[in-house]
Amino acid sequence: MDLMKKLSDVPSPSPEAYDRARGALQAAMTEPEATVVRPKRWFSWTKAGIATLGAAAVAAAVVMGTTGGDVPAAPAPAPEAAPQVVESPLVKLASELKAAPQTGDSSLVITTKPAPDGGKYVAYTVYTDKGQTYVGDSVQTLAACAARNDDQSGEHNAKSMAAARLAANGDVEKAKFEMTTVSGNALGLDMSPAEADKAWKEAYERNAEMFRKIGKEVPPFKPRPTGKDLENRINNHLWFNTTFTLFQAAANAEVRSGVLKLLAAMPDVTIGKSVVEGQQVLTLTADPAIVGGDGSQVLTINADNGLPISSEVVPNKDSATPSKPSIVTYQSSRVNLADVIAGKI
Repeated sequence: MDLMKKLSDVPSPSPEAYDRARGALQAAMTEPEATVVRPKRWFSWTKAGIATLGAAAVAAAVVMGTTGGDVPAAPAPAPEAAPQVVESPLVKLASELKAAPQTGDSSLVITTKPAPDGGKYVAYTVYTDKGQTYVGDSVQTLAACAARNDDQSGEHNAKSMAAARLAANGDVEKAKFEMTTVSGNALGLDMSPAEADKAWKEAYERNAEMFRKIGKEVPPFKPRPTGKDLENRINNHLWFNTTFTLFQAAANAEVRSGVLKLLAAMPDVTIGKSVVEGQQVLTLTADPAIVGGDGSQVLTINADNGLPISSEVVPNKDSATPSKPSIVTYQSSRVNLADVIAGKI
């Protein structure tokens, strides 16, 4: 789970990240074939159904780097979607957000996460309404990044934001496919068996080359996963790509609305209600099966506006290697880019 939950905004992967990735890749690449279970409610696979999917989730995770934090790992296919109903608090909230006006021209998210030395790491992310992304580890470095127009969005961010906006504006089914494949379709979604096998093999070769470049042992190749393992990988990628998008642009109402609609469509995410420091909140708990098996992930959002408050990893007591508990907190607000550049946030 540590690998699959930690797609971070840190610019380059460390050797430690590759060590963690290697174990996950090794497990992924030698999975024996199993009976395929088609999701009851999901995409209409136009060529060969779910049996044609590959599962190269780890490929994108390694390519993008993994470090401390809980922003998701890389893309893969997507999960079995529960029918959306108006009774869902997420759908209701998403509709209210879509209709509400917003001030400023940018979203600011301040993320505080535990650092390896026991301290705290603070990251500032600004996502403008025009689609630019600026980051920093302080108000000053954020201002400098924005002042020189050092846009950090990249293709992955642009696609994930577009998928969220698509969901916000009504086409949730198509948005699920787009959100799942924001880093490429290495899993072979909607491909023929031959195409899916080719995509899977190419993803393996890309990862193998990266291991060689840093002098690491290359794990043996494994067949594409199928059955329940494949379904869990699908859910894994939709969960992490969607929450990653929220953590990057939470104060953009359209993006946030789309994220909530996508999360409402996930059957393996349990929605609960609670009170945190006097405010009503919703808790969204991702089942251990879709986040690696060693723990669950609990996203807490404000019940009135959907803004993220925290993301917590809860160890799975039934796992032989339970995840380490951790919690990341978020502060989100609307800002003006000119104020960000001036260091006035």
